[in-house]
Amino acid sequence: MAEIHELRSRFAAALSRMYGREVPAYATLVAVTEAVNADFLAAHPDSAEHLGSIARVTAERHGAIRVGTPAEMRDVTILFAGFGMHPVGFYDLREATPPVPVVSTAFRPIDAGELDRNPFRVFTSMLTTADRRFFDADLQRRLEGFLTRRRLFPDVLLSLARRSADDNGLGEPDAGRFVELATGVFELSSEPVDGGWYRELEQVSAVAADIGGVTSTHINHLTPRVLDIDDLYARMQARGIAMIDRIQGPPRWDGPAVLLRQTSFRALAEPRRFAEPDGSISDGALRVRFGEVEARGIALTPAGRELYDQLMTADPSNANGLWDGRFPSTEDELEARGMAYFTCQDGTRRPIVYEDFLPRSAAGIFRSNLDTDTSAAAGVAGAAYDRGWLSQAVGRDVHDPYELYRQQQELGQQRYPGEARR
Repeated sequence: MAEIHELRSRFAAALSRMYGREVPAYATLVAVTEAVNADFLAAHPDSAEHLGSIARVTAERHGAIRVGTPAEMRDVTILFAGFGMHPVGFYDLREATPPVPVVSTAFRPIDAGELDRNPFRVFTSMLTTADRRFFDADLQRRLEGFLTRRRLFPDVLLSLARRSADDNGLGEPDAGRFVELATGVFELSSEPVDGGWYRELEQVSAVAADIGGVTSTHINHLTPRVLDIDDLYARMQARGIAMIDRIQGPPRWDGPAVLLRQTSFRALAEPRRFAEPDGSISDGALRVRFGEVEARGIALTPAGRELYDQLMTADPSNANGLWDGRFPSTEDELEARGMAYFTCQDGTRRPIVYEDFLPRSAAGIFRSNLDTDTSAAAGVAGAAYDRGWLSQAVGRDVHDPYELYRQQQELGQQRYPGEARR
């Protein structure tokens, strides 16, 4: 019997191997990440595992996929439940600058023990086809018709996923078949792309074209975790790999690492074939997939997140200057002010790792890897999407990440001698 956490580990590893074959620069990114982590561990043996064991950090990945409809999102929910991954958080990237016509959630383990075994996450975005700021009635009708006619996830795969979720794993050979089928779904298709249809959607948004302009889905990026993202960024540039213009998220500073810092190498032009309106097949290229890397910090409470958002919004170009003196500079101060989550291990305070995502950073990564911006029609009301809507659409609760961190902290309080934590 392969338990559900083992299936998740196999799935993450299989996707990583597949993506490395498809995007060789990703394999380079993983190699550089491993070298940075080894050097950081050697230089900081006492603090390198402060936010998770080196075994966990080495195995850690997050992926990103995009789907087009609530029905496809429901199938994704069934599939990932078979790997012990559940929808957490609601991200509305339509509100980013520039906007992206998607709403998103992240599928991940929600139990602390499962996260320690393997914290694989998949950031999953869905097109907001009903939003008139991006899609007029005619384009919505044609787009939804196109999406309804495709089938991303075969019945046998979803059947295995349901069994795995019900039984907390699968016996062999079903376990191997489940991982193989799930990985294959996210391989880049070699089918010709309808060039006219793709380019029409691209006029609205490159992300819309990537989702609704093809008959399949694919991994858009995979993300290893690094212990020193600034060192990683410099080493990648030294190898001649074009990186996006900056590291997204909190600034580098001398205080505690919080939330999430991300960067990526720029999306590469990948050869694709296009079916043209005259029936011919032409050779071309699309630039939609890239390699991301992340450094994770401490999970902040709503109060801590409110201060973080204030500082990052006030003047992003002077983020370091704003943080000094205003954001808690030690973990003791973060805890005393109720701004971060902590638990206890062996009588010692431990920060809880931030397991989720930042919409501003996600949008920044998206934007840095696109050739054109999306523009939303002015004076047009946007369609209503929120966490409640998404929960109803996928048929199960989309978890509130703050509630999950609070529960994890309360569980830790039961073992912690001393004053109860906020």
